[in-house]
Amino acid sequence: MSHRGGGLRAWLLQRLSAVYMAVFMLYLLLTFAVAAPNTYGEWHDWMGNPWMGLASALFFAALLMHAWVGMRDVVMDYVHPTALRLSALSLVALGLAACGLWILRVLWQAGIS
Repeated sequence: MSHRGGGLRAWLLQRLSAVYMAVFMLYLLLTFAVAAPNTYGEWHDWMGNPWMGLASALFFAALLMHAWVGMRDVVMDYVHPTALRLSALSLVALGLAACGLWILRVLWQAGIS
């Protein structure tokens, strides 16, 4: 397996996820400033829209990927013993996977995804 372009791929993933998250947050801020949903029914209808559900799921996927790339780079740069590095990366991956499963559960129960 070649690691050629691995740094470029991580850099690109970090930048693209940051751009998507910024655009999504800007959309949310503008939506809440103009016409924020006030009741549970309004929230449910707004979040129940398939496009909003997809955009939210993509936001959290981008957030988890962004976090993984950032934490992986920090661990790889500052944790030198191989066993400790592998342990730290495993814990980070496990934590992010748990967060991802929790997010999926929340979206699924809300009827969004």
